[in-house]
Amino acid sequence: METNNLPESLLEKLSESIEKNSHIDTGLFEKYNVKRGLRNSDHTGVLVGLTRIGDVVGYRKTEEGALEAIDGQLLYRGINVADLVRGFQQERRHGFDETIYLLLFGELPTQAQLTRFSSFLAANRALPDNLKNSLMSLHGKNIMNILARSVLVLYNFDDDSDDTTPHQLILQSLGLIAKFPTIIAYAYHNYIHQFKGKTMSIRHPNPALSTAENLLYLLKGNKYTRLDADVLDLALVLHAEHGGGNNSTFTMRVTSSSGTDTYSSVASAIASLKGPLHGGANLEVMQMMDHLKREIHDWKDEDEIRNYLMRILHKQAYNGTGKIYGIGHAVYTISDPRAILLRERAKDLAEEKGLDGEFEFYERIESIAIQTFMEFKGAKVNKTVCTNVDFYSGFVYAMIGLPQEIYTPLFAMSRMAGWTAHRMEELTFEQRRIIRPAYKNILEPRQYSTLASRT
Repeated sequence: METNNLPESLLEKLSESIEKNSHIDTGLFEKYNVKRGLRNSDHTGVLVGLTRIGDVVGYRKTEEGALEAIDGQLLYRGINVADLVRGFQQERRHGFDETIYLLLFGELPTQAQLTRFSSFLAANRALPDNLKNSLMSLHGKNIMNILARSVLVLYNFDDDSDDTTPHQLILQSLGLIAKFPTIIAYAYHNYIHQFKGKTMSIRHPNPALSTAENLLYLLKGNKYTRLDADVLDLALVLHAEHGGGNNSTFTMRVTSSSGTDTYSSVASAIASLKGPLHGGANLEVMQMMDHLKREIHDWKDEDEIRNYLMRILHKQAYNGTGKIYGIGHAVYTISDPRAILLRERAKDLAEEKGLDGEFEFYERIESIAIQTFMEFKGAKVNKTVCTNVDFYSGFVYAMIGLPQEIYTPLFAMSRMAGWTAHRMEELTFEQRRIIRPAYKNILEPRQYSTLASRT
């Protein structure tokens, strides 16, 4: 058998060579004081930059220098995201456009500013006809891939695509933010037409709708409720920013530091988010919960739940990884504020959809999983753990009726606010430098051998 005209035997030999020549003794990381994964020995992130955009707080250092777990906080431009959410929820309006404005420009907008800003975004949702036709012809099952390709195509529709002045950064960023929902919806309809044999339903963006409502309309027509739109808007706000150190935002800053164009930087961030260790966590939770719903016979039996979760941790059940997805976070310790805010509305949504029993099962799993994890780790874990936002986000999207194929693209659509804010900060900092960390080569010098002498 041959693969791409490369003999299978040679491919296998080359694969073995890669494994052999890529192996690095993990003890060497400690020997050379290498911050593997840009993490310190206490698992905190290595400080590599300064920002005024977002802050993720899960612990604080005591006077003795030890880490102390605290209730989690997520700050957007210094404002607690919980206060931001409570503010627009109390006024019974959607807050994603306001969040975009805050993250990009550093201040909360006035009513007049917000009205003009939302109108601008709404007016820029439509795609150029050439891109629309190109999008409909793209063949692919992964919408993140199509999203990245579409962003790169949009480069060609911008006469000032390589201009990185603040004026152009604003126009490019807002243009992409406005178009992301449309690209995602069109790509999904094209996908189900190509691979599911369903009729393609293409709707024009509706400028009278909020960002969340517009996405639902593009995907489902008028088949959504007010609560569906409210909860989706909340999810967009909660995923909009998470500090400069998360993988996709750091990717955005790294590529931006080279001076490349907005479209290339955004495509690189999408590529990072596409990775299963970053953007696909809520899908992992959904698949695990589907498994638990099948395997646990009595959803109210806490002993049965605890025993099965312990089997998962011991790699004796589910997928053998020993992971309970949705439990734990790199920074948050006692609580993830996003999970708390999303859980509140998930309960309301479950009541509307008649899924109270399923929501209660999620809550029960959440509580018992944390207890079981801490019991399993014992003295080996040096911090408390909590559920993260991914534990409830997939469940929320499913109740709204969103297809799993767009869960990660939806994350990208939301995170565009934070990505572009960090790009602007990276490019407008007066003493900016290209980001260039160092890697130590641990291989000793070798002599070149002639072709004839090699075996």
